Amino acid sequence: MPVDPAIKKNWIEIQKKYDFPVNAIGVKIDPKDQATLKVWKEEGIDQFQKESKK
Repeated sequence: MPVDPAIKKNWIEIQKKYDFPVNAIGVKIDPKDQATLKVWKEEGIDQFQKESKK
């Protein structure tokens, strides 16, 4: 089921601030939460992950 466009837009803006996967309210996604990570990737939110400063 696709994410509402308004939620997706907000989620992208939040994700741009973090160098790890976060949900639509900015909370880090637990690596064990495969359902949320799947949606995160399917919706393309992973493309907006901030580059970590190494």
